Amino acid sequence: PRVELAWAMKAHQHAQVYYNLISSVDPKFLKLTKVDDQIYDEFRKTFRDLQIDVLDPEELKSEPAK
Repeated sequence: PRVELAWAMKAHQHAQVYYNLISSVDPKFLKLTKVDDQIYDEFRKTFRDLQIDVLDPEELKSEPAK
């Protein structure tokens, strides 16, 4: 149990540091992988009209969205 607790505490600390790092950067300058631009381009090809600045869960569940 102590090892599991220590691991969970360490994982939580790493998650907090990572979250603070990605939260402190303007998203338009944030690059998580080398292929971020490629992923976004493919996403936009598939979902041309999807507004991603504010997502409405109910809109995503609608028949046309499916």
